[in-house]
Amino acid sequence: SSGINAEWPLRPGPGHGHFRISKIVSSPDPFSESSLTGTVYESTNPPTLEMECEVDEMDAEQTWPTEQDFAEAEDAKKLAKRVPKGTSAYQAVWMLSDDEEEEEEEGEDMEDREGEEESEESEEEYVDLEEEESDCYKDSDNYDVHFEAEEEAAELKKFREARDDEQFPDEMDTPTDIAARIRFQKYRGLKSFRTSGWDPQENLPRDYARISQIKNFRMVRKSLLKQSGSDKPVSAGSHVDVYISDVPLSLKDSNSSSLAIFSLLPHEQRLSVQHVAQARHPLSTVDIKSKEHLLAQVGFRRYVVRPIFSQHTKSNKHKLERFMPVTGNFVASFYAPITLTDSPAMLFKIEEDSTVSLLSTGTLLSCDPDRIVCKRIVLSGHPCKIHKRAAVIRYLFHNREDIAYFKPVQVRTKHGRRGHIKEALGTHGHCKITFDKPIQQSDTVLLPLYKRVFPKWHFEYF
Repeated sequence: SSGINAEWPLRPGPGHGHFRISKIVSSPDPFSESSLTGTVYESTNPPTLEMECEVDEMDAEQTWPTEQDFAEAEDAKKLAKRVPKGTSAYQAVWMLSDDEEEEEEEGEDMEDREGEEESEESEEEYVDLEEEESDCYKDSDNYDVHFEAEEEAAELKKFREARDDEQFPDEMDTPTDIAARIRFQKYRGLKSFRTSGWDPQENLPRDYARISQIKNFRMVRKSLLKQSGSDKPVSAGSHVDVYISDVPLSLKDSNSSSLAIFSLLPHEQRLSVQHVAQARHPLSTVDIKSKEHLLAQVGFRRYVVRPIFSQHTKSNKHKLERFMPVTGNFVASFYAPITLTDSPAMLFKIEEDSTVSLLSTGTLLSCDPDRIVCKRIVLSGHPCKIHKRAAVIRYLFHNREDIAYFKPVQVRTKHGRRGHIKEALGTHGHCKITFDKPIQQSDTVLLPLYKRVFPKWHFEYF
């Protein structure tokens, strides 16, 4: 194992917090003949232990973008991709690069191998499940003793929401008691979710003033890890006494007879937005909604957070998942201390009796507050009259003002047709829409809207 870097704060095990090293003294090793003693290190420039930044009320002043901002935006639009000669820009968007094609082939091979392994083990698993099921209802007379109607109703409501989200993702009816332009005033339309621009510094919440951000996470992590390998006053395997300052009495009175202490890299005591790539555990089937209280274990640190779930894609925007996905990979985002090393990550559900059950496993992805997670809602309407490429749509809106407000947003249908709102008809929300091709009477017209969402502020060591 690596030695201790005394210039960095120390964290003695999960749940106790961060502390400074005052000095390190070498002591006689009971398992060695060496008896050298003396002070190896004494703190002269102690590091700060502050986790949150000071909030400046005047720091939210809006400024005009500079020439550098415009240049960076133009560079971000230029994507290098090899395409056949004569390919248009629209066709190039849908072509996969060589790296993406290799990843797709690897993913298909992995799925084939997993399917073969599951088919070989299916009979044994079925027998085990049968044996376990036969012993479940021995005491059937007292089955309803601990039944709680309110808890059962809450679980049923969550189950129905998860089922509706799976069958009709992001769809919702336009409200009739409030104007759509007021109800969805924080949402915006995007011509293309993948390529349309979105400023990551726009409309940030107040909680973002309390966290820290590393500008170039990968480069800073590489530099600090390289530095940590050279500056070590204590070598691995040495027998020393570590003196820690400002230790509370609760730590001294704890029942644990021994403590495990971990040295932190610079800035690792600062709070930021942490993203962990996760995959659902096969034995976990409970429905978990975004922003629920969960226990996160990232490396050696463990804390209670309220994460949001999003898709794991290569785009600069990622769609919010209202519930933790049961299949496939996803990303959980929450407020937590910066972690620079590659660390495993797990999420647990905290039960009422303070026990925990494993939900998902994965690894640390990054600590980047600029990662954009967008919540999507889809308003739906139905055609009542069709004439060639034009159609009269109802139930999409309920008044003329809403039609004028959402007129610039492009609409689409479930069969892949795209169109634009032309004009309002009457005063009850009917509108005329022109599509690129004629639509069918059974088709459904969809209006997608997007809003950026952020994790719920909650952090405490467990």
